[in-house]
Amino acid sequence: MFKNTETFSSFSVDDIAKAKAFYGDRLGLDLIETPQGLALRPAGGGEVFIYPKKDHQPATFTVLNFKVKDIDQSVSDLAGIGITLESFGGDMQTDEKGIFRGKGSDPQVAWFRDPAGNYLSVIELASQASHSG
Repeated sequence: MFKNTETFSSFSVDDIAKAKAFYGDRLGLDLIETPQGLALRPAGGGEVFIYPKKDHQPATFTVLNFKVKDIDQSVSDLAGIGITLESFGGDMQTDEKGIFRGKGSDPQVAWFRDPAGNYLSVIELASQASHSG
């Protein structure tokens, strides 16, 4: 039914100006400002739409994942621009750097939040690690 239909993902924030500064200026992503919000144009194609919502509640799940070749370098880069990583215990125990070190085919993941409190991550897939040379 939707095989040939274009799609896009979206999530809300409480302040579009802060989102524009964070995603565009701080993270360096391509954004297009529209009257309705921000169209984020990630590498590789597609679109993520960020829209304002007065009664915004931060997502309790990851809304955007950045696939990286070297998670340790990415975590260092995030720290270098003042971004604090989340720490977790239990099944998703993170190390002192804030990285969940997956085993075998599990990914390595580090989570952080945008100014609206939404979860984002940098993720290194096991298949990428063997190719990151």
